[in-house]
Amino acid sequence: MKKKNNISKLDILTLYMDFVIEYKMRPSSIEEFCNNVNLEEENFEQHFSSFKKIEKTVFKELFKNSLEVLNESEEFASFDGKNKLLSLYFTFFENLNLNREYVVIVLGGCKNQLKSYKSFSSLRKSFLAFVSSLSLSESFLPIEGLEKIQQNFVIQSAWVQFLLTIKFWLEDTSESFEKTDIFIEKSINTSFELLENKFLKNAFDLG
Repeated sequence: MKKKNNISKLDILTLYMDFVIEYKMRPSSIEEFCNNVNLEEENFEQHFSSFKKIEKTVFKELFKNSLEVLNESEEFASFDGKNKLLSLYFTFFENLNLNREYVVIVLGGCKNQLKSYKSFSSLRKSFLAFVSSLSLSESFLPIEGLEKIQQNFVIQSAWVQFLLTIKFWLEDTSESFEKTDIFIEKSINTSFELLENKFLKNAFDLG
């Protein structure tokens, strides 16, 4: 059978995810993968240099798709920062649910090593850019002279919380992952309450 060529980047992502789900593991080599899906290696290498690059792109695309879905809603544009963040969480984790079998396999063995999630490097950039666009630190801690420190603190804290939520979701065995939904709502509400707390502002003032 003649091998496929001129296949798109997104087509390769789909083929890779299908392979991982079918065999419950990553391919052992690019050659094996291309032979299995009837793809020219040259076509693969036009888009990706490794499977790690594919995995990074998968998570980035899931996040990108989540934002695109939200931005199609006129209502989303009118939300405050908190509700935009909540909406992003719920939409992104719904995308994870739809691809759970794949995600669990590629993240297998990393549940207690969040810092080792190299597959999230592209996702991290997209997530931090989104949180930064919400200007949360300006809303919570308008303290003159500490704007950059505050913004970095809020953004990095949001990323850690996002990783912890992924870890929780990986271990969630509840029906329809309802415990993850509860975790998302409670953790974000708690975070915003802490940021809005006058004690935190006073601590920055004292510093």
